[in-house]
Amino acid sequence: MSMPRPELDPELSARLVGMPLGTTINPDILAQMRQYKMPAEAYLEGRSVERREVEISTADGHILPLSIFRPGGATTENAPCIYWVHGGGMVMGDRFANLDIPLEWLERFGATVVTVDYRLAPEVSGATLVEDCYAGLAWVASHAEELGVALSHIIVAGASAGGGLVAGMTLMARDRSGPAIAAQILICPMLDHRNDTLSSRQYAGEPGIWTREKNAFGWQSVLGSADSAEVSPYISAALATDLSGLPTTYIDAGTAEVFRDEDTTYASRIWAAGGQAELHIWAGGFHGFDAMFPDAALSTAARQARTA
Repeated sequence: MSMPRPELDPELSARLVGMPLGTTINPDILAQMRQYKMPAEAYLEGRSVERREVEISTADGHILPLSIFRPGGATTENAPCIYWVHGGGMVMGDRFANLDIPLEWLERFGATVVTVDYRLAPEVSGATLVEDCYAGLAWVASHAEELGVALSHIIVAGASAGGGLVAGMTLMARDRSGPAIAAQILICPMLDHRNDTLSSRQYAGEPGIWTREKNAFGWQSVLGSADSAEVSPYISAALATDLSGLPTTYIDAGTAEVFRDEDTTYASRIWAAGGQAELHIWAGGFHGFDAMFPDAALSTAARQARTA
């Protein structure tokens, strides 16, 4: 018998009817899911945006693609910068996934948006993924003048797995004394490889956007047979014993999703360490609801609160 669950928002629930959700992921399903990618052009249509592509080299010699987006005709110096890390369970997705979210901030605030194509599991494992993200962030900081962005106004943001990688990257930047991060925005972040909170167990055994079983597949792909003592807090940020000294943090999630409790706990631990975190848990929201159905009433509220 399944555990009781918070009800889905009625509008969102109606939109999910008939969708092939599934309970688990396996290598064959992953291969199929990886084939679906939204090109950047789909997000750029109708927007006045200048685009530039660069490649940087990581410490282990991998070539890492970055995309840079600026408001069309922008000449302003010292603009804010959004460094965006995509989601996809750390096993799928690319730097253009959910690009509409940071592009809203580009239009609203004149921000420069930089997105990173970190390597995915299981092709790479452990902290390699977050090291890739950190390498891109370090490049942005070292090229701030060239990009026309203010070093004091670099905001890191990501959704789902991207949110978890942003959390780990922010811990890494603190521990390595740079680059400076003005704020971190963690959208339904994937923070805890242990996958054993109450909300994780609530969303097991039945089809869903992101279930406990799918979450286990993602973490297994990243960590393999490593036990908890071997897992870096940079990849599973919930393991970090010290959450002091972090930048202002924004965390949101839905009541009806796997990550609800680990996200709530992370915000509480930032407060306990004397930090500032703003937490929103949206009633009836499933994982990634505002990315999947951005025009739904609950999604609109969530996006407006995040932007504010």
